[in-house]
Amino acid sequence: MTGRSFVTRLCVALILFISPLQVWAQISGNLLIVGNGPEQATIEALARAFEKANPRAYVDIHWDEDSSPAQLVRTGQAQIAVTGIEDSTLAASQIGWDGIGIVVHLSNFTKEVTTQQVADVFSGTIREWSELGGPETRILLIDRSRTQNIRETFESHLGITGKIPRTATVIGSDDTVIKTVVGTLPPLSAVAYVSLNTGLSAVSNGVAVRLLPVDKIEPEIPTVRDGRYRLRRPLLLLSKKDSNPLIETFIAFALSPPGQAIVGELYVAMSGK
Repeated sequence: MTGRSFVTRLCVALILFISPLQVWAQISGNLLIVGNGPEQATIEALARAFEKANPRAYVDIHWDEDSSPAQLVRTGQAQIAVTGIEDSTLAASQIGWDGIGIVVHLSNFTKEVTTQQVADVFSGTIREWSELGGPETRILLIDRSRTQNIRETFESHLGITGKIPRTATVIGSDDTVIKTVVGTLPPLSAVAYVSLNTGLSAVSNGVAVRLLPVDKIEPEIPTVRDGRYRLRRPLLLLSKKDSNPLIETFIAFALSPPGQAIVGELYVAMSGK
C-alpha cells in the first residue's frame, strides 16, 4: 500500500467516524410536549432518555387534564401533543398502542360483554346489570373528563359520541377511577373505562376490581398487540406538518429500539405488533 493510499483511507475512515457524531451533536433546541391522558409517565421517561442522548436538546412536559393538547400545537404554544385521535390539520406519528379496559368491582359476577353491549351501557340504553347476566342492581356509569383523549377514542370507537348521559360521574385520572369503582355504594354497581395498563396493574396488585372480556377476548397485552381485543387506541404524537428537525428526531427516538423499550414498559410497543 502506497503512502498516499494509506492517508486517503485514513481520512475516509475519520470522516465516517466523525460525521455521525457531528450530526448527532447538531440536534439542539427546546421542545414542549403537552397531554392530558394516562401517558404522562411514559412521555416523561422518553423525554429524559432523549435529553441524555442529545445533551443540547431540552424537553419540557406540560400535563393538564383540562387542556386541549392538539389546540396548543395548532396555535404554536407547544410542539408535540400526545393523544389517541388524529387531527387532519396536524401530522400524526404512532408510537404504540393502549387497550381500553372495562372495569367493574371484583364481586360483580357479570361474565363478559360484547362491544355493542359496552356501547349500550355507556349510552344509557342498558341500565341494569341483570340485563347482562349480572346482579340485580342499577348500573352506575363513571365517565372521563371531556377533554381527555381516552374519552374521545372510547366514544368514537363505540359510535356513542355525545351520547354518554350527563348523569354519569365524571372522574379525571385512572387511579381515582379505580378507587371509585372499589368504593362505590351500593356495591357492584359501578362500571368505568381506563387505560389497560392501569387496570391490569390494579388487578395484579390485588385491588378489588376486574376487567371484563369484550367479545369473548380477554383484555391483555398480547390481544391488544395483535388486534383481537379491538377496544384499543393508538398512542399518537401530533405536530405541525412543517419540517422541524428537533421534532422529527424526538419521534425517531420514540420509534427506535431504546424508545420502544420505554413505551413497552407501560403500553404495547409498535415493534411488537
